Amino acid sequence: MALSGLEIRDAPHLVTERLDLRLPSAADVAAMAAIVAHEDTRRHLGPAFDPADHFQRFSRNAGSWLLYGYGGFMVRLRGSEELIGNCGVFHSWRGLGADFDDTPEAGWILRHDQVGRGIGIEAMTAAFGWFDRAYGPRRVVCMITPENEASVRLAGKLGFTPMRETVLPDGDTVMLLERVSAGN
Repeated sequence: MALSGLEIRDAPHLVTERLDLRLPSAADVAAMAAIVAHEDTRRHLGPAFDPADHFQRFSRNAGSWLLYGYGGFMVRLRGSEELIGNCGVFHSWRGLGADFDDTPEAGWILRHDQVGRGIGIEAMTAAFGWFDRAYGPRRVVCMITPENEASVRLAGKLGFTPMRETVLPDGDTVMLLERVSAGN
């Protein structure tokens, strides 16, 4: 199920007890840049913040919706227009091997002051609920720096198990994990 440009307007808008998850828009680029530029967030995302790299990452996420019919959601507290992060399942090709590339990839980034409040599990549970209903049982991968203990715990709660560690081109070591939905 892939969405065409016209169908994008009918793409999911998820609402949870505390959160509002929407598709990305151009208006979200600057707010998300501010989130990932903060040192408490940036330390888990690779090299120092670079606006061009951020735009490419943001565009990869947004483009996943157009090309594959799924992607990351922009996360807001219900009743607020203020962006507090993004989460979801997107499609990427990172050059990390056949066991990782060309596979749906999960990711989540929360603003530093929202970490530890249960927002990550609430948002990703909603995103996976939609993804699993829309696409059925699928294998999904993710990558996390080993030092990001909060994300490692969240991945475990979401059913991810370790695959292997690898070194990225920037020299950072990351854990590669996978989640296999029931029935897959």
